[in-house]
Amino acid sequence: MDRRIQKSRQAIIDAFMRLMSEKEFESITINQIAEEANVNRGTVYLHFKDKYDLRDQHLEAQINQLLHHCMSEDNMVHLPSKTTLLRTFEYLEQHASFYSLMLTSKGSTVFRNQVETMFRQRLSEHLDSINLDGELNRDITVQFLISAAVGVLEWWIIRAMPYPTSVMVEQIWNLLNQGVEGHQHGAISD
Repeated sequence: MDRRIQKSRQAIIDAFMRLMSEKEFESITINQIAEEANVNRGTVYLHFKDKYDLRDQHLEAQINQLLHHCMSEDNMVHLPSKTTLLRTFEYLEQHASFYSLMLTSKGSTVFRNQVETMFRQRLSEHLDSINLDGELNRDITVQFLISAAVGVLEWWIIRAMPYPTSVMVEQIWNLLNQGVEGHQHGAISD
């Protein structure tokens, strides 16, 4: 991508994020984004169909960066290792302002839904490769684990990360192991 085009696109995204920190998503206009980015409306429309497209593309890019940074190729289709979990929490901590803004804005349901979709895909792939205890319904198990994982991440970020990443990882790891041990008679491996 041409450097000037890339610079304009980044200015638009940065302007959008600044506006999101000041006001609700629904009240933000393309004119405000263009003015904040110091570009004309046409430039915004060259990059994005509308503000919803801007939000969705930016969220998708952020989630993809999170995945790329935190997941090695080896564990893209498995439950995370403890190391991957730690890298994920460290990444979230480094990018706390973005994730906090996305989780506390009115548009947070879009962000939360995208994160849940990502978790659902990874978890479903993993559960396809293991044999669940006959007492566990696959759909309910997937939804329970997704809700728990996303809920804990959301709680941690919204409350300004009250516990260090190492404590969060240990606690989540222990909870995962207790849940798996109770139904598989074995722990998740490091």
